[in-house]
Amino acid sequence: MKKVNIAIISYGRIGRVHMKNLVASPYYNVVMVCDIVKPDDFETEYPEISFVSEYAEVLANPDVDAVLIGTPTSLHPMQIKAAAEAGKHVFCEKPLGSSMKEILKAYEAVRKSGVIMQTGFNRRFDDDFLAIKSRISEIGEPHILKITSRDPGMPPIEYVEKSGGLFMDMTIHDFDMARYMFGEVKSIFVQAAALVEPAITTYGDVDTAIIILTFENGAIGVIDNSRQAVYGYDQRIEVFGSKGMLQNDNHLESNTVLSSKAGVFSEKPQHFFLERYLKSYDTELTYFAKSILDESPVVCTMEDGIMAVKIAQAAQKSYQIGSTVVLSNS
Repeated sequence: MKKVNIAIISYGRIGRVHMKNLVASPYYNVVMVCDIVKPDDFETEYPEISFVSEYAEVLANPDVDAVLIGTPTSLHPMQIKAAAEAGKHVFCEKPLGSSMKEILKAYEAVRKSGVIMQTGFNRRFDDDFLAIKSRISEIGEPHILKITSRDPGMPPIEYVEKSGGLFMDMTIHDFDMARYMFGEVKSIFVQAAALVEPAITTYGDVDTAIIILTFENGAIGVIDNSRQAVYGYDQRIEVFGSKGMLQNDNHLESNTVLSSKAGVFSEKPQHFFLERYLKSYDTELTYFAKSILDESPVVCTMEDGIMAVKIAQAAQKSYQIGSTVVLSNS
């Protein structure tokens, strides 16, 4: 069976998650890993995989078919562009960048090169969301979308400073999911505040938000976000239409429920995204490989990544000006 020879760019938390999935996958050979810091145990754990510190070494290697980019957001456009120009297929973690001008330069390079490009919105590949998407025609005409997405706790202030803000860092997953379910977003209105950690206002950021979306098809969406749900990682979705409703609830630490005279007690939701969405990270890479090997359609394209960034930027603008922002979907 033919495999994709892939290199991982950045070996941080998400890079290590992808590494385990890629090494175990029947669709990939991990050829190289690139990062400025080499872990002490890397050679022991992966003796046959080359570790380099310069991105240029990856692009110059003729054995590399594709790259997986997990570097800081600001580097994404430059690295996507360089990879495309080198003829390497690209998988890039969200978001595609913070500057739309630079993202569009990268997009043009991908378009001209003809390489496969997939954006890393892993939630599209979650079994629950895939099930809703596959049955969404059963609800008839779409009317209402509700997404709840709440983290279990605030990230470190150092992370917030460089994250790009709530809408670009966290809600961008929900923006992509909204488009995936109901199509293009026509306008957006945001009400938000820093209710968990007021210090983040120093960076123009918020930690709590209610977002109202109007879709091109006339449907209405509501997203609610919080950086601190003390009971766990709160991830719920509901799609409602003229013929019915589809919804799924949180994944719990255990399905065991205690019923007694004192009440009915269930477990808390799973703690964070690595527990809740672990399988989806593996599934999205399988789809990427099949796009390369079998020429299957890319499920989450660069265009999808661009639109998610546009919505996130519109959300930030709406929060700043306090009114509805109309999007351009061109």
